[in-house]
Amino acid sequence: MKKASAMRDFPYPFKDPVYRYSNNSIPLPTPNCIEVTSTYKEEMGLKRTLLANHPDRCFQSLPHTLQSQWEVLSTVIDHLVTYYPQHFSIEKNNRNWTFHNNILNDTHTFIFGGESSLPYQPLDFIGRHVQEDLIFMMQRDGNLYLDAGQLCFPANWSLAFNAGMTFKEIHRPIPGFKEEGLDERILTFLLRMEAGDPWVRRNWSLMAGNRLDTSLETFDQWGVDRRKVTKDNAGEFVHFRVEVQKLFRMPGSNGILFTIHTHLLPLEAFASNPEWLHQFYQILGELPESISEYKGIEFFKEPVLHYLKARMIESG
Repeated sequence: MKKASAMRDFPYPFKDPVYRYSNNSIPLPTPNCIEVTSTYKEEMGLKRTLLANHPDRCFQSLPHTLQSQWEVLSTVIDHLVTYYPQHFSIEKNNRNWTFHNNILNDTHTFIFGGESSLPYQPLDFIGRHVQEDLIFMMQRDGNLYLDAGQLCFPANWSLAFNAGMTFKEIHRPIPGFKEEGLDERILTFLLRMEAGDPWVRRNWSLMAGNRLDTSLETFDQWGVDRRKVTKDNAGEFVHFRVEVQKLFRMPGSNGILFTIHTHLLPLEAFASNPEWLHQFYQILGELPESISEYKGIEFFKEPVLHYLKARMIESG
């Protein structure tokens, strides 16, 4: 049953038989910045443990973001109670709010805008009720700055290192991002985003193991697993990782909220879909080395290709 739920929830990221890094954002059909899946309780437990043990690694904010964080909190709560009313509710009496999370049996009463009425900063508080990582970029001087965020499930990057950086600075390591002018084109696209017109994109990679927390700070714990992949264990050990990144312009602060929902699926389950199997085999086979290295796939690309080819032969 869990496998069936994982397959149903998994956001297959490809449309074309080749892959290149691009601005693959599309309009978001339903303006919902969050999604509750079958792994909600498990991921909330992991998130809260990481935040308790590594608060500076998992949450960063600059002082001027506090008012904007309340707008983020209000937006996320509104989406939770609108799209999952069976799980979440909010009672408002002027500035006195009571938020109910029925899945976790959590109830919090606070004064909206009253910093001392919450146990954490607003973005950090509401992030403890959603599976998504929350990144907030503020716009000024024709640029976007990563000024606040809760990041528990990063794909090989560091919130503490990137906090305060511009959009271009954060994405500089991506192969060809600057050289091909993608940095300027995507930044222009983001700066032109309007409130009420959200977008979504899907970013993919392969993971040796099944860790959601692949921060730079923990590389010593998971990076070594890349050398453990063989054609015999790839199906069970390697996981397909997709981030569903939703982009919302905040009308009050004019900042941009990025919500990042990370999905993991064992390669053997992924390969049970014949269409996915054949298309991804072609994509991975022609993937440029620079992109493979950036995504951390190059160490185990060949064993995975061997595994995928064997699965295609089995399926006829």
